[in-house]
Amino acid sequence: MNIAQYLDSTYLKTPEQSGISHEETLQINKKLAQEAIDNGIFAVMIRPDYVAEIKKYIKERNSNVAVGTVIGFHEGTYSVDEKLAEASKAIEDNADELDFVINYKAYLQGNTELVKEEFVKCTKLALEHHKIAKWIIEIAALTDEQIGDLTKKISNWAEENFSENDLSKIFVKSSTGFYETTGGKPNGATFEGIKIMLDNAGKLPVKAAGGVRTPEDAEKMINMGVKRIGTSSALALIKNESSSGGY
Repeated sequence: MNIAQYLDSTYLKTPEQSGISHEETLQINKKLAQEAIDNGIFAVMIRPDYVAEIKKYIKERNSNVAVGTVIGFHEGTYSVDEKLAEASKAIEDNADELDFVINYKAYLQGNTELVKEEFVKCTKLALEHHKIAKWIIEIAALTDEQIGDLTKKISNWAEENFSENDLSKIFVKSSTGFYETTGGKPNGATFEGIKIMLDNAGKLPVKAAGGVRTPEDAEKMINMGVKRIGTSSALALIKNESSSGGY
């Protein structure tokens, strides 16, 4: 199986989180992009501040590696207007894919209308500019029942508000990789969580992010029906190595 075509090779640490400079972070992102170019990896997933430079880097090398970025990351509690503004800037910088963190805290508080509003408005913006929209639901923060319910809601909202042709461009994604769990609980994709998502996503594709650490895990996810995998260990996966990394 060609795992590379399913992978979003990911680096989402800010310079502050890593204790390094903006320039050093940019070099890490360029290395990530070059690895993707050299190994047929589908996309790189990076912070918004680096999208314009990395898109230019990839274009200069005549590559079609996609550039994705995160919106409302990682808490998801940004206002709708803030998410729209951040997405608009990413679109201006030529991002191909926008991975929005859904306001799962609002969902948990029962404010479904707010969650629906941000989903519809942000997805509409992405699709109008021919971008892929992915919605991170942060499964580690949810019960199994809530994973199924929120995935189903997103699927229903997508079918109600967008055309049949658009549905393949709207993903439900498992995790940010930054959620802090307790008691050793996984903070990323699990086979159980992904199965619940797949069972409730309807016509929407599913992206598994975080926790996919071996080529065997990746193949199993793909065979289950996952269309994309977000990983900070893309190179290890395609070289048939195991990763001990978090995301």
